[in-house]
Amino acid sequence: MTAQEVRLCGLLLREHFGEVVEKVGTHLLKGGAQNLRTIIHETGISLDLVKKSLCVLVQHGACVFRSGRKGAGSPTEYQTCCDRILRILRYPRYIYTAKTLYGDTGELIIEELLQRGHMTMSGTIKTVADRLTQNMEEGRSMDYSEVSSAFFRLVETHFLQRCPPLAGAEPKDSATPAAPSFPDCYKVPHVTLVGRGKRQLAITLLFAALLKFQLPLNCPTHGDEGICWQVNFERFHLHFRDQAIISAVANKLDQTSSEIVRTMLRMSEVTTSPTATCTKPLSANEIFRSLPTSYNIPRPILDQYLTLLIDDPMEFVGKAGESGGGMYVVNMHRALANLARATLESVVQERFGSRSARIFRLLLRKRHLEQKQVEDFAMIPAKEAKDMLYTLLSQNLVQLQEIPKTPDYAPSRTFYLYTVNQLPTARMLLQNCYKTVANLVERRLFESKESKRLLEKSQRIEAILASLQASGAEPEQLTEVEEMITAPEKQQLEALRLHINKLDSAENQVDETIFLLESYINSTASTS
Repeated sequence: MTAQEVRLCGLLLREHFGEVVEKVGTHLLKGGAQNLRTIIHETGISLDLVKKSLCVLVQHGACVFRSGRKGAGSPTEYQTCCDRILRILRYPRYIYTAKTLYGDTGELIIEELLQRGHMTMSGTIKTVADRLTQNMEEGRSMDYSEVSSAFFRLVETHFLQRCPPLAGAEPKDSATPAAPSFPDCYKVPHVTLVGRGKRQLAITLLFAALLKFQLPLNCPTHGDEGICWQVNFERFHLHFRDQAIISAVANKLDQTSSEIVRTMLRMSEVTTSPTATCTKPLSANEIFRSLPTSYNIPRPILDQYLTLLIDDPMEFVGKAGESGGGMYVVNMHRALANLARATLESVVQERFGSRSARIFRLLLRKRHLEQKQVEDFAMIPAKEAKDMLYTLLSQNLVQLQEIPKTPDYAPSRTFYLYTVNQLPTARMLLQNCYKTVANLVERRLFESKESKRLLEKSQRIEAILASLQASGAEPEQLTEVEEMITAPEKQQLEALRLHINKLDSAENQVDETIFLLESYINSTASTS
């Protein structure tokens, strides 16, 4: 991992879990696997706080533990997972996707599991039902069975999975925890949970009464004790990858073409490995039968669209045979490579202008060109082309390759060829994206810290207003409480919220670029 990744991980840990967890997490990222005594000695944090920090990291899957390297009986060692911490950046996108696919119930299920790391099915259903009930009209409540149904659908489509058993906590390698691939990974236990969600007020009163009279709290069993569930990030990433390919096809061709590619991807979800370079071959007859009836695409039109997709330079779809009316595949690796290439081109255009982007695009397609050839092909004056090439070279976006005619490397007898290596350039841009997101997070934390007093005052007043509204207070009382925040403070709050919203939006946009580049780099690594 790089310094930029460690910095971003530290900022994400501080924002979500506090400074103590940040210190322990970043120390493990930099120092590798360490036992408890070493962590306490090198961080200077008390035993109690280190234990609590490790519990938080383990709860959220950001830390794994295993027996010591010296064999049986040696102290347990802990190691943080950089990739898992970086996934925190994508939480809003996971939640929004769940809302799009499964509505408010699916959204809250994913949100609860992300906030708590992992939970039992019964605990998740109860919590989500209570939250949904809280937002319903008086006298209405959410049935547990409705939340349970949404939970089943999320497991059925593999967006949720069981946590691996404790024995699987030991990683296969030193970098990441073992993937939960045990047989019961998606097996839902029979949960005996009947009832409806309760409003928070009733729960609070009951809890207060139990504390007051010191009654024993008998938690009923529901048949899923000890079986915890977590979010399957890899399944979300496959969905994001497919959506990126579908959107690219829609932008390049049209909506009908994207719907054909969507159908092919949906048919291949179960049969294709997540790391495969292309989907399993599908016949034109199978694709035709699986197309949505609302599109009403005749068979001859489908054949024309498939031919159009095959002939497109982006190579999203390829032909694998002639049986069954033709066998077709979606080229995952080529699609990701083309999307990464388009991202690199857009970055060059935004930073250095359209002419530099033309040179960059030319080098990507022609591979190796001399300076004179670049000037001629790009139709740019020699002086301007030279300046642009040197600028791109200084930013490591373009590389210079020397090919000598003689062993002495004499300049007069050496070819100087400009080229673009897409994979190293993508890696460099990915590190720049990590740096950008870290700067955005740091700025948001700074803005929040500067206005901490005003934000706390606003939260207190909102809590008082909510309490008064729940108790049926008079409008005059509500107005009096609202006036506790002055007009200048309201303007300052509004400006702060607008600024933080812009920072959040910028983070999400950069994360989309990060996802594309990561997917391309991982796909290239799996094919090599």
